[in-house]
Amino acid sequence: MNQVSSLKLPVFLLSLILAATPLNAQTDSGPSPATNPAPSAQPPATPAPTASQQPAATPPQAPAQSGQASPQIDEPVTTLQVQVNEVNLIFTVIDKHGKFITGLKRENFGLLDDGRPPTAVLRFTQQTNLPLRVGIMLDTSSSIRQRFQFEQDSAIEFLLQILHLNDRAFVEGFDIETDVAQDFTNNVDLLNQGIRKLRPGGGTALFDALYKTCKDQMLPLQETGAVRRALILVSDGDDNYSRVQESDAIKMCQRADTIVYTISTNISPSKDKGDDVLKAISDATGGQAFYPVKLEDVAIGFRNIEEELRSQYHLVYRPADLRMDGSFRTIYLQANDPRFKVRAQKGYFSPRPPQ
Repeated sequence: MNQVSSLKLPVFLLSLILAATPLNAQTDSGPSPATNPAPSAQPPATPAPTASQQPAATPPQAPAQSGQASPQIDEPVTTLQVQVNEVNLIFTVIDKHGKFITGLKRENFGLLDDGRPPTAVLRFTQQTNLPLRVGIMLDTSSSIRQRFQFEQDSAIEFLLQILHLNDRAFVEGFDIETDVAQDFTNNVDLLNQGIRKLRPGGGTALFDALYKTCKDQMLPLQETGAVRRALILVSDGDDNYSRVQESDAIKMCQRADTIVYTISTNISPSKDKGDDVLKAISDATGGQAFYPVKLEDVAIGFRNIEEELRSQYHLVYRPADLRMDGSFRTIYLQANDPRFKVRAQKGYFSPRPPQ
């Protein structure tokens, strides 16, 4: 947020910048660079944009053993050979009461990419039925043993309500290792069975689990059209076993174009360090953190996420002066109406040339 907030441009200028960019602009006649921005982040306070373009694909890895160090973020990432220089940005607009604002048009927003207006805005739509690729991550460490049944019941109800014909979801538990109980499917019965198979116990390696899940489950997805990638992380936010850092886990989620929503299972009167961790993860990836006041309210967090996933906008644009050097590019998206707040990832790493 700090890096993005340094761009202090008048709202009317941002509106003019975006309005001056033709919605139906065509691609350049010459060959376009092989790019496919998979968003990434600065430290947790600097979210990056959601992109529904295909991210760089990495073959799934075997689950890390408890005695092994998780891979570092600077390891080479395999890139697709055919990519396009378009950024797919999915975002939510809310008012000061948190109510979702729908029905806005392209002209209602100002956009800067790395401090410059895009060379072309290709599409702008309100995507209430964009296909979903959703992962449910349930904390199965011993610290949440007394709350685990509520996690299971709420997750199952969420999947029953959210999954449509073209959607797919997976479920996993995590303690010091991850356990993908059911891989991507549209079959709610199989997802239900997977959730019921999970059992709590052990330490907590939250950052390792988040890193590995985005790398192995979300990053390799091959899609022909725009989809919404989201993880719902249900946990108390405590971590006592991870080898990777929080910032590395966040960056991997952003490289995988994945929004992370978090639901805290801490129902104590005051927030603790774990709640701050959950907020940092969700803020940095364009999601939102939910803090139930009692255990039964975990289901309310799931329902709020369901509503948001069906109340978002989809903007596709071509950035100016995009260089294939792996550098971080900030995104500044603002509603012209000061009553509205835009929630989206605020930056991404440009891709590197194919090796």
